[in-house]
Amino acid sequence: MKKLLTVILAVMFILLPSCSRIGNTSENSDISVTSTAEQNSDAIIKQLFDEQKSDVEVTGTGTVTILLADDNDGSRHQRFILELASGQTLLVAHNIDIAPRLDGLTVGDTVEFKGEYYYNDEGGGIHWTHHDPDGVHVSGYLKWNGKIY
Repeated sequence: MKKLLTVILAVMFILLPSCSRIGNTSENSDISVTSTAEQNSDAIIKQLFDEQKSDVEVTGTGTVTILLADDNDGSRHQRFILELASGQTLLVAHNIDIAPRLDGLTVGDTVEFKGEYYYNDEGGGIHWTHHDPDGVHVSGYLKWNGKIY
């Protein structure tokens, strides 16, 4: 969890250079701002979408809204749509030639993810949700029903 928070904060530091702080003056001393890792990751993913950026490592959590057919063109990928708490949707493309399939996944299930965000005009997508057998790419994962894939 500490490593996840460190990664999120590092990405925020890179992507949100113009942040201002609340509570740095005496008249605001009683104001407290709480944000969860989920809210932060949703904000980062929204910013990536708004700026049409790709190839950025992200983490987050979403609810499965649509199960899609596998993509069997080239490496096989299990595909499904996640909706983030912010309402943004993401296509998850999980390589099942490298990592296990999430057998039994259903609409309404919650899935945590770490992977590489890529822009598309429908909200974006996440891939590289697995280890890299060549050891070149940052490893990702999906976490569902208490199991990491």
